[in-house]
Amino acid sequence: MAFQTHLNDDSNEQEKSYRDFSLDRPGKIIFVGHHLSTGTQVRCLIRTINLAGAVLEVSPTLEVPNHFFLEILGIRDEIGSTVVKREGELVTISFNMLINAEFLHHVLRLSFEADV
Repeated sequence: MAFQTHLNDDSNEQEKSYRDFSLDRPGKIIFVGHHLSTGTQVRCLIRTINLAGAVLEVSPTLEVPNHFFLEILGIRDEIGSTVVKREGELVTISFNMLINAEFLHHVLRLSFEADV
């Protein structure tokens, strides 16, 4: 999945595509509740990731909220995320902000080191 972002301004239209990286790393979907409380958490598998979003694998019976925080196990940061589409157990999400390229490199390096 090459994640694409569409930017519209009246004069010109831009389309950006970001390179996907296979991650296959456990993560958590953290539900955002009243007053931004974060009580409910469910596990997921982060299949692919890029600067703009990711593809998650979750139980097909699990209701995933439209907006949530994503935590990659082994990394303390939470990433604000929004559901783009869902097809069975695969959930495509976009990050509310592009993640930093150095952060992505760190995530990929940790995943690689865990496989070695």
